[in-house]
Amino acid sequence: MANTSLSGQQDSFRVGSLLTDERSRGIVLQLLVLLGVALFVAFIVSNTIANLQNAGLASGYGFLDDTAFFDINQKLIDYSSQSTFGRALVVGFLNTILVSALGIITATLIGFIGGVLRLSDNWIVSRMVTAWVEFTRNVPVLLQIIFWWAILTGLPKVRDSIALGDAAFLNNRGLRMPAPILESGMEWVIAAFVIAVIAAIAVSRWARKRQEATGQTFPTGWTALGLIIGLPLVVYLILGQPLDWDLPERTRFNFRGGFNITPELIALWFALATYTGAFISEIVRSGIMAVSRGQSEAAFALGLRKNQTMRMIVIPQALRVIIPPLTSQYLNLTKNSSLAIAIGYQDLVSIGGTILNQSGQALEVVGIWMAVYLSLSLATSAYMNWYNKRIALVER
Repeated sequence: MANTSLSGQQDSFRVGSLLTDERSRGIVLQLLVLLGVALFVAFIVSNTIANLQNAGLASGYGFLDDTAFFDINQKLIDYSSQSTFGRALVVGFLNTILVSALGIITATLIGFIGGVLRLSDNWIVSRMVTAWVEFTRNVPVLLQIIFWWAILTGLPKVRDSIALGDAAFLNNRGLRMPAPILESGMEWVIAAFVIAVIAAIAVSRWARKRQEATGQTFPTGWTALGLIIGLPLVVYLILGQPLDWDLPERTRFNFRGGFNITPELIALWFALATYTGAFISEIVRSGIMAVSRGQSEAAFALGLRKNQTMRMIVIPQALRVIIPPLTSQYLNLTKNSSLAIAIGYQDLVSIGGTILNQSGQALEVVGIWMAVYLSLSLATSAYMNWYNKRIALVER
């Protein structure tokens, strides 16, 4: 009888210690939360499967092999209405990559120029840039996209196109430009360009090590420019200029030849670049202001000009402050590109929406959207984190 009483006291003591011990209580609560989440997910999955069965829809990605039966006006690869849903999604993915890459490059240039000019000693320039930044940042990007699209679609019709020389034409259907035709031997020109880029990087590293060891500078910029332009140009001329152009020709109702950049792409590109560029300009301005003024004063004392001080002293140090928030702006621009559906630019979301309406495979299409944007964001973050570590200060 005594043993039974002692055993009961020990069990109650264990339960009591389990509830009073902070670490044990935390483990129990986490297990309960995990169990609750698992039950909730199981309920959602089972309910979704039942609803799909009742609607006569089979889950899976087999629908990607079905014929699309719709056209795409902006495409980087061959596509027709007889292509599959899968190929249509690839076209949309490439269109998303295109506008995101163009937007990131342009927004970075706009942001750095705007950030530097806002700190200019010229009162008019500084206030003009400030007004642009404040206006652009405080107007929703969707309204800016629609605004630029409305302007571009209000251009003259095809028969009244604005001629830019004899090669390009601007109208309400977009910008018609000459299309390059790569002839035999052009692959050697491309190979020469790649070799020139690699050589320029090697020269830059060698010049940096040489300067650290001896203090002697080397014209890295001019050398890299000469390699990247000169070597491919020499190969191009030696091979007899293996590049031709398909010039656009005006017909009765449209143009024949060349390639067309749609107003939707231009409007989306310009709106995303200017909107994100306004935020980047503030990031650049704050990064420059974070660098001690003594750095600039020391550079001036050594005889460096203002532009040299900014380029060689201030900006390299400011990058350590600029890069982390700059990464967030790149991610925002990529995700904001999905607003293209508002003006009819056929990106991943727009084409996926058409496929969703035709096939009824909502979960699968949304899953593809999420996977693609997640992959793009993770890839961008990984690259920017690598670059941030590369330029970080190394303590000795």
